[in-house]
Amino acid sequence: MTKEKSRILAQLPSLRDARPRHFWATTGVAAASLFAMVAAFGTMPGTLEIERSQQSLVEQLVPQQALVVEQAREGFAKEERIQRGDTVAALLNRLGVADPQAVAFLQSSREAAPIFRQLSPGKSITARVGTSGELQSLIFPLNGGTDRALFVEGLDRTFNVTEQALQLDTQVAMKTAEIRHSLFGATDAAGIPDSVATGLADIFGGDIDFHRDLRKGDRFSVVFESITHRGRMVRSGRILAAEFVNNGKIFSAVWFGTAAGQGGYYTVEGKNIRKAFLRSPLEFSRVTSGFTAARFHPVLQKWRAHKGTDYGAPVGTRVKATGDAIVEFVGTQGGYGKAVVLRHQGRYTTLYGHLSGFAGGVKKGSRVSQGEVIGYVGATGLASGPHLHYEFRINNIHQNPLSVALPTAPPLAPEQLAKFRETTQPQLVRIELIRGSNLALLD
Repeated sequence: MTKEKSRILAQLPSLRDARPRHFWATTGVAAASLFAMVAAFGTMPGTLEIERSQQSLVEQLVPQQALVVEQAREGFAKEERIQRGDTVAALLNRLGVADPQAVAFLQSSREAAPIFRQLSPGKSITARVGTSGELQSLIFPLNGGTDRALFVEGLDRTFNVTEQALQLDTQVAMKTAEIRHSLFGATDAAGIPDSVATGLADIFGGDIDFHRDLRKGDRFSVVFESITHRGRMVRSGRILAAEFVNNGKIFSAVWFGTAAGQGGYYTVEGKNIRKAFLRSPLEFSRVTSGFTAARFHPVLQKWRAHKGTDYGAPVGTRVKATGDAIVEFVGTQGGYGKAVVLRHQGRYTTLYGHLSGFAGGVKKGSRVSQGEVIGYVGATGLASGPHLHYEFRINNIHQNPLSVALPTAPPLAPEQLAKFRETTQPQLVRIELIRGSNLALLD
């Protein structure tokens, strides 16, 4: 997944992603509220860029360090965060492991296979290493929000792998960043997990086209749950509040739980930020062919109308339903190749073509939710290469999905507004706090 996303990001026009340098803010400032905050990469409105200077604010529940080294009588424990493009060998090297026997075991052990498949950027790994570099133990949190981890233990050069539950705590993290090259470039440099970056794109996807609209100098601030084990982040939880300044326009969102386990994102006035449709069915990609009355078809070699939008992306990229719907068609349909047609709210339909395959459970008559994965990018049908063909129709008339006015979801009821203001105020204060931080960019 990491390699796939890197390839997609490399295709962003005018926002070529430079490989960021990772860092941790280590300066602490005590504060009254009990939440963890690291604010980095923001600027005060109206200030000039200040290169290579930094001021950090940290408010935390437990002591945190960029590098944890606990000296022991016969070795040490060390923590590292997985970086974009990491391999197991590179990770073990940074952890101080110089143990060919341990590496050979990890490569051959079926139980250790998730370590090679789940190298998610931002995840913290802890290892205890002997004085000669031998691996004594390794704790590797598993993906998917399972709150479990693989524990690799070595005793007398015999290794054992077990899966155990982690004792987790939830803290509140606050971060702010500025776009230099791309969204993921900014979040990587600020130490923001990839899942939070993707969540920002989902929240603001109805207002900001993350394929075309990002500008150098755009800023964002985010408050999110940080799930920790022994004071170290294991994964991120919900985004509690966020603000995105795109081309000078401010978009804000705050989470509000409307029922047990349910909720959504609203503006500070209580308006539902969620549109009935996402602007794009892919998290990140590039538009390779837009909606037009005349386009030279690369396969048919003739001019014809192009009544949809094509998104270039690698085979296997996840395709999401842009709105709540019932599956009207799933299968092979002429030049579209493998395709899915969804019916939304009676008069709206969307089509997703040239897929390589369909997500499990997607069949005619089944219900899908906005943002749910329904298939994967491919090159089936009349396609010159891997891409998604997406169509948006109103009363069976094709519309340009990039410019059509999207209907909004219902706002909060008047009787809910008082509770909304009360419960969301702390998160809005946190956004205000980091927005006002006088922080400079790092190159």
